[in-house]
Amino acid sequence: MLIDLHTHSYPKSDDSFAAVDDLIDKAKAAHLDGICLTDHDFFWSSDEVRDLARRHDFLVLPGCEINTDTGHVLVFGLDRYVFGMHKPDFLVDAVRQREGVMIAAHPYRRRFLEDPGHLLEARQEMLDRAIGDEFFGSCDAIEGINGRGKDVQNLFSQDLAERLGIKMTGGSDAHRVEQIGTAATAFERKITGLDDLIQEIKAGRFRAETLINSQEASRLA
Repeated sequence: MLIDLHTHSYPKSDDSFAAVDDLIDKAKAAHLDGICLTDHDFFWSSDEVRDLARRHDFLVLPGCEINTDTGHVLVFGLDRYVFGMHKPDFLVDAVRQREGVMIAAHPYRRRFLEDPGHLLEARQEMLDRAIGDEFFGSCDAIEGINGRGKDVQNLFSQDLAERLGIKMTGGSDAHRVEQIGTAATAFERKITGLDDLIQEIKAGRFRAETLINSQEASRLA
């Protein structure tokens, strides 16, 4: 199954330009099998998600992208944002108490600069600093393919995941409808709901997938 684990809708995410119904319609047209709504610091209710899934006859799952002091994190298993989640330790405790999962979103941000990152020594120093961030050890996966990221940025994320021995996911990080279908996560087993998604992420039965070439992705970013 191909599921986009990382999307944003307006007005839940104020930096998005895509209505949620349009995102879902585009996901269906892109031959995805499901979509996760991961708006910034906002959780869709189970009733809202159930209604969307029923109206569109499509798998829709709730999540959230939380902005923490160490970077952005995709969270599945919580149902509301509470003050303090911007602190990594607080967020980890909250997710573990609910037996949810966390995915480090676009980890190249704040950690990788193309200049001087094109220099081998400088890039290695950036990678070493990122590896030293203990928060990654609390995550269940790293977003190795971000649909809005450049090849060089995603490669940094992939090298980071490989060095840490952490599985990688893919997601469009769509803020516009046309960005859906750039990247997704392929699951080995059927996902029918949020519990299945969490179980399969914990089990590591997934892989990141690029769905269009990098040149086209850059044009849509």
